[in-house]
Amino acid sequence: MPRVICAGHVNWDITLRVDHLPVADGEAAIQHQTGAGGGSAANVAVALAGLGIPVSLLGSVGDDDHGRAARRELAQTGVDCDPVQTVTDGETAVKYLIVDSDGEVMVLGQTGVNEAFRSGHLADETLADADVLHLTSQHPETAARLAERAREAGVLVSFDPGRRLGQRDYTATLALADVLFLNDREAAMALDDVTDHGAETVVLKHGPRGAEVRAGDETLTHPGFPVQTVDTTGAGDAFAAGFLASRVRGDGDDEALAVANACGALAARSPGARVDVSWTAIAELLGH
Repeated sequence: MPRVICAGHVNWDITLRVDHLPVADGEAAIQHQTGAGGGSAANVAVALAGLGIPVSLLGSVGDDDHGRAARRELAQTGVDCDPVQTVTDGETAVKYLIVDSDGEVMVLGQTGVNEAFRSGHLADETLADADVLHLTSQHPETAARLAERAREAGVLVSFDPGRRLGQRDYTATLALADVLFLNDREAAMALDDVTDHGAETVVLKHGPRGAEVRAGDETLTHPGFPVQTVDTTGAGDAFAAGFLASRVRGDGDDEALAVANACGALAARSPGARVDVSWTAIAELLGH
């Protein structure tokens, strides 16, 4: 069975559902509050596990209640947490996700120790057993070194830099990625450089307008699925998980794109960063 390693942030998310996103000096009413595990790498890992893909997670948490809860929740979903580092006297990253009635999200972050892990914390034997290394928005030096090690081991490198792409220099990792995920804002910043010097496969996420795959001279598109948006938190992570799960089981890019859009839609219509995805739920959206 193909194995995926996800590397990046492991957070504890506190989600505040509000009647609207306030402007500066404004106020909104909190309608509901929940706490659960989050972080892009962890979200992708959970979705992959839900789709039956063996997955390991590399990240770091503090030796605190949030860190223990995050590890416990991940392990219960079937994610291999052995590579997750626990930092003594450190605090687990906490993100405050403010979600309005249309599902739009504003994020306030306390980074804690979610970038304390380094490339060397991933054992050689764990990397050698993997088929894909999926990188997210960790420290650029850590991401680049992990990508180099994966290339040396013959492991496909997948990269979803997320909203920090404009704030951090990911040039080295972009050049080493085999599969790259970008939303419209990120594509506006990096697509030209990537097309000229980077990934063989670029997956562009257009939100409710679907997505496309660019591989060489070929472009494939999928319109997405019309769903009632409840919360867009984690939808991009579910999308990436669906694409990778489909690819590692041998599907072509067209099928992988449809599966990815289905996973993103399932996430957008559900509250919170984590969503229970399954091949059954995907098949219902795909109509087969």
